Amino acid sequence: FNPTTTIRYELSLNSVITITIHDMKGRLVKTLVNNKSQTAGYKSVKWNATNYKNEPVSAGLYLYSIQTGDLRETKKLVLFVKKSEPKLGHKIFSFLAAI
Repeated sequence: FNPTTTIRYELSLNSVITITIHDMKGRLVKTLVNNKSQTAGYKSVKWNATNYKNEPVSAGLYLYSIQTGDLRETKKLVLFVKKSEPKLGHKIFSFLAAI
């Protein structure tokens, strides 16, 4: 199972943007978009719950920031781990939820 979430955003003007994921201690987990020029409109980017080394991250609370020029918007992102036990063994399912 490969957990992913989609971060959606809207640009009112053509802009250069950066989108980053941080843990609750403020440490950079991953940069999803790095100073990329984008046209105005609705956009999206996917995060596959990995860090900058492409290693899976732990369940918990994360922050994502979208920055363009002097403007920055930061929101919470929760990574859940749900355990279930099917008849043939034990599996762990992960999924992401943006709040």
